[in-house]
Amino acid sequence: MGERDEPGTIGRRVQQLRVARGLTQKQLAEPVYTPAYISTLEAGRVRPSDDALRHLAERLGVEFDELATGRSARQVTEMRLRLTEAQRVLAVGEAESAVEQYTALLAEAEAQELPEEQAAALLGLGECALDTGELVDGRRYFEEAEARLADAPLPARVPALRGRAVAHYLAGELRYAVYLLESTIDELNRGGLHDPDALLLLYASVIGPYMDMGAHARAAQAAEFALALAPQSGDPALVARMHRSVARTLLAEGRLAEADASLAKAAELYRGLQLRTELANCHWMRGYVYAQNGELERAEAEMREALDMLSAARATLYSSQLTVELADVLHRRGRSEEAAELLRDVLGGLSPERGAVHAAAAHRLLGIIAEDARDTDRAEEHYVRALSLLERAGAAGDLADLCRLLGDLLRRTGRVEAALDAYRTGLGHRTAPGTTTLGPAPAQPPV
Repeated sequence: MGERDEPGTIGRRVQQLRVARGLTQKQLAEPVYTPAYISTLEAGRVRPSDDALRHLAERLGVEFDELATGRSARQVTEMRLRLTEAQRVLAVGEAESAVEQYTALLAEAEAQELPEEQAAALLGLGECALDTGELVDGRRYFEEAEARLADAPLPARVPALRGRAVAHYLAGELRYAVYLLESTIDELNRGGLHDPDALLLLYASVIGPYMDMGAHARAAQAAEFALALAPQSGDPALVARMHRSVARTLLAEGRLAEADASLAKAAELYRGLQLRTELANCHWMRGYVYAQNGELERAEAEMREALDMLSAARATLYSSQLTVELADVLHRRGRSEEAAELLRDVLGGLSPERGAVHAAAAHRLLGIIAEDARDTDRAEEHYVRALSLLERAGAAGDLADLCRLLGDLLRRTGRVEAALDAYRTGLGHRTAPGTTTLGPAPAQPPV
């Protein structure tokens, strides 16, 4: 019948239920058992058989599971339904309401000693924290979820591991995020733990850090594996997330039409599932695709729609990151002052520990705008700030480009030696993208 509580715990539970129902030991025992047996059982000196527990459960008006474990199958099912509802609430962008639901569910799961349900509630709280940009809280929730699942198989722990990696990624800790994701992929593949959903989640999540680190070949390989795994997955939301991530590698290879098609598939799935925040991210990425293709008016429209959706969902960190990319589009459309105003407003919500790569992008663009206005001192200040953020994050591709901008500025102002140092720094990060910052690739999945 599965695990049950210790005899002493069961005995106390039987006694409490008997007293609450106004029964004597004799009334509870009849007609099969004796009052002496009930007394011994309540004292915790005997382990009751399944037959004895069934008899007692019927006399006490409770389910067998409730008497044996302190919780009923019905209660667990109801809790899982409420966890699903909280997940839906978060998906449509109502993070504050989802936090309230997950917090209440966590307290109930802890009171009933349900580790899997505790982990699910903690995962939900972690996802809420990622949406609102509370990255330290998010990491803590994901770590606690892992702890609750310490004895579970690795595939069951993957969502918590992935959540922790994403929190580190958003904080600008790219190398550590990649380490977490790659080591988990490696353990799954080498251990023969072929779980398509777990692997698909990991491969889709590692593409972003790879791209920011300049490891484009590694990102393309991850996208290839994700696409091969997608038909085996039973989770449409996960498949949609994969299509959104794969679009980044297609963009890097100049395959804009394919990237847009991949995003369209993701958006269709998200609409069907009513996942508002994820749908907003699809509009965001499509805006990026249009910007790369020079279709700036369409890019601005997609990004503004995404920003409206994310702002309504109070996804503050994602909103800040998107605003930086929208500002770049506005600058390219000749509206530099409007772009600069957006960037100055948004920098207060970004920091080295919270969106470092996008904070660097904001400073980079402010530097370019300052250069256009012939304010070289202000431009240099922004470039140096961006350089510091990118070096800390390990974003090799962006760092090389920034070093070129800074070197050109220093050379134009007559500081040739300083310009050479900046160029050398950039070349050092350009030599072999992905190989200077990453170890061997993880084992391949059996696909």
